[in-house]
Amino acid sequence: MDQMDYALKIVETQAGVRPMSADEACQMVKSLSDGLQKIAQGDAEPPTQEPFCDPKRAIRSKSIVCLECGRTFKTLSKKHLESHGLTPDGYRAKWGYKKRAPLSCRETAKARSERMKEMKLWTRTGKKPDDKDKPAKGKAKDASKDA
Repeated sequence: MDQMDYALKIVETQAGVRPMSADEACQMVKSLSDGLQKIAQGDAEPPTQEPFCDPKRAIRSKSIVCLECGRTFKTLSKKHLESHGLTPDGYRAKWGYKKRAPLSCRETAKARSERMKEMKLWTRTGKKPDDKDKPAKGKAKDASKDA
């Protein structure tokens, strides 16, 4: 089968689902045939996806816009990005964000950052044991030898 036959089958199926005029069907066959021929020859360029808004303006103070679907969130979750077939790192790379840029609105990112600073996770939380409570390494062995 050549590209014209494939295009005719596609248009037949489409015409069975929705009403089409004869001109519309002919135009659809021609455009599909040309497209299939370009793909077969390797001349077709992959379709480029346009973002719903400027990636620089997608992260707002109280919301973030998903550039794939245009929905707004407080945080772009991993689960939502998987619905588009992306990982958070893949999303950042695709739309030109830095690797460590948070995929959440500025307000949420700032609150999270402040909470982490208050928690001071980089400091030790437990008390150091006193030297008096803990016997010295060498003295405990010596005491057992004397007995």
